[in-house]
Amino acid sequence: MPIFRIPWFVQQLFPNWIWRGGEKNALYLTFDDGPGAEHSDWILSCLKEHHIKATFFCVGEASQNNPLILNQIISEGHKIGNHTMRHEKGWSSNTSSYLNSVEDANSILSSNLFRPPYGRIKLKQARLLRQFGYKIIMWTWLSNDFDSSVSASKIEKKMNKIKSGDIIVFHDNHRTFDKLKLVLPVFIERMLNKGYHFAILD
Repeated sequence: MPIFRIPWFVQQLFPNWIWRGGEKNALYLTFDDGPGAEHSDWILSCLKEHHIKATFFCVGEASQNNPLILNQIISEGHKIGNHTMRHEKGWSSNTSSYLNSVEDANSILSSNLFRPPYGRIKLKQARLLRQFGYKIIMWTWLSNDFDSSVSASKIEKKMNKIKSGDIIVFHDNHRTFDKLKLVLPVFIERMLNKGYHFAILD
């Protein structure tokens, strides 16, 4: 069963990781897996239309392959985060190779914000990354836009559970693009109508 809200007790188990933002009446919109020409360009246009800034957790290889889009994300005032070089899963990677992947991506992205792909990272990997100066950024509300069993209408229904301070995850890739085009405009309109504003992570 897809989980949209991360239970409080899970957040309490890992207090050194960042699960929420602290700004009053703010939401923290994030996008994982980009950049890519078509889908990232559409996201940027949608955000620009509503004067919204977001945080993009970028994969190193995708950033190498799409430098113009990466530069556009930065030039339009959005924040960049590290999502490893090749979208590695921490649980199935040895610590040395995982840390090397993060550092390889950082040579392109230059960010101290790190989000582990799939949200899966070994405690040792996380501890060492924090020692190296990275902030481990998780989330409180996950759209599940990547899940083929989750419809756009279900995602829209679950938006009712979003709260002030939530870190929100959507995905910036070709697999989720068709669904994202349906749900992101609805999400933005609903949250603005509820009086929320959008902040970037730092």
